[in-house]
Amino acid sequence: MGVSSFKELIVHKKAHALAMEIFQISKKFPHEERYSLTDQVRRSSRSVTACIAESWAKRIYEKVFVNKLTDSLGEEYETEEWIDYAFDCNYIDSDQRSTLLSGYDEVRKMLISMINNPEKWCK
Repeated sequence: MGVSSFKELIVHKKAHALAMEIFQISKKFPHEERYSLTDQVRRSSRSVTACIAESWAKRIYEKVFVNKLTDSLGEEYETEEWIDYAFDCNYIDSDQRSTLLSGYDEVRKMLISMINNPEKWCK
C-alpha cells in the first residue's frame, strides 16, 4: 500500500484543494447567504475530507471504514448540490461550476473505488 497517512491519499488531497477553492469562491457570495448556502457548501466540502480522515483511523474494521467512506461520498454529493444552487443563484459562473463539478467527479470515483475495494486499504 505504501500510504502511512490519510493526508497522502490522492482523494484527500484533491478534496482538500476543492474545499479550499470553494472557500475562496464563497467569500464573494452575498452576505444574506452567510448562514445558509455559504455555510452549507463550506461545511459539506470540508466534511468530505473529514470523513476520509475518520475512515483512515478506523480502517482496522473494514465495515466501519466503508461506512465512513460512504459518509464522505454523501458529503460529496451534497457539495455538488450546493454548487448547483450557487450556479442557479448566479453566485458562480459556468466555468467555476464546471471546474468544481469535474473535480468532485474525480473525488467521487476514487471514493467509490475505495468503498468497493476496502481490502486494499484496511489493515
